Amino acid sequence: MAGSTLASPSAEPMSGPAQTSAATSPGRETWKRFRRHKLAMASSFVLATLILGVVIGPWLWPVAINDIDFSAQLQTPSWAHPFGTDDLGQDLLARMIYGGRISLAVGLAAMFVATFFGIVIGAVAGMSRGSVDNFLMWLTDLFLSLPQLPLLLLVIYFFREQLKAAFGVEGGVFVLIVVVIGGLKWMPVARLVRAQFMSLREKEFVEAAKAHGATKFRQMVHHILPNAIGPVIVAATIEVSSAIIAESTLSFLGLGFPPDIPTWGRLLFDAKDHLDSAPHWALFPGAAIFLTVLSINFIGDGLRDALDPRRVI
Repeated sequence: MAGSTLASPSAEPMSGPAQTSAATSPGRETWKRFRRHKLAMASSFVLATLILGVVIGPWLWPVAINDIDFSAQLQTPSWAHPFGTDDLGQDLLARMIYGGRISLAVGLAAMFVATFFGIVIGAVAGMSRGSVDNFLMWLTDLFLSLPQLPLLLLVIYFFREQLKAAFGVEGGVFVLIVVVIGGLKWMPVARLVRAQFMSLREKEFVEAAKAHGATKFRQMVHHILPNAIGPVIVAATIEVSSAIIAESTLSFLGLGFPPDIPTWGRLLFDAKDHLDSAPHWALFPGAAIFLTVLSINFIGDGLRDALDPRRVI
């Protein structure tokens, strides 16, 4: 027919590899970038092995942590006791498995407390102007300037007995240590979130949401926070390792869990007088703390690289 033209092949919808590539989700792309970070992947395997070991360990090694055998005092590692024994003949592998549950649980729980308070305070400060922002940053600087270890010791001294009466011996100390460590670790997260919010609140997508009538709370939760979550995840991984070290320090000083609850820090404390005759007693809990903290730090490095689109791995 006169005046008619054939459709050009290039006008047909694109299909094939190009379309598949465009459909790649951000999560899949982040995972692909994370996998290229060899240290982070190796650290993930080490951390997963440690967590799996303390979770299923009691079924694989069903030895009571308080079984005393004076004939097996301070034995070196053997088939009967793979990690050796302590000065009461108690099996160190069983005590390591039990203590690992507590140490890792304290680290994760304290991280959630610190991250929650840090996000809330940082988001409110980042969305505010004037007196509210100034007050919250003054509060953050005040907590940063406090000496943390003496403050930890003071709070534990005043509130330990009340919480023991309310939650039991083990539960009370767990709640106290998690709240105190988490309550003194939120400041770096708050500063990071505030900086992210102050940068993102002026972006076009936030202005568009504001023009559509989005409330300030909706802007914070649905538009700004999802775009600021990458650095927060990295900061949270650092808080886990920091909390584990803080709990180990308190247990080493004899101010954490009771002596009959063998956290990794408590095992180090008990081993300090036998370093010459039984170095294995301190070696295994010390190595567990070292590997856990190192693995979490490398995982944080990998997440930082994977969540930063400008970084080429």
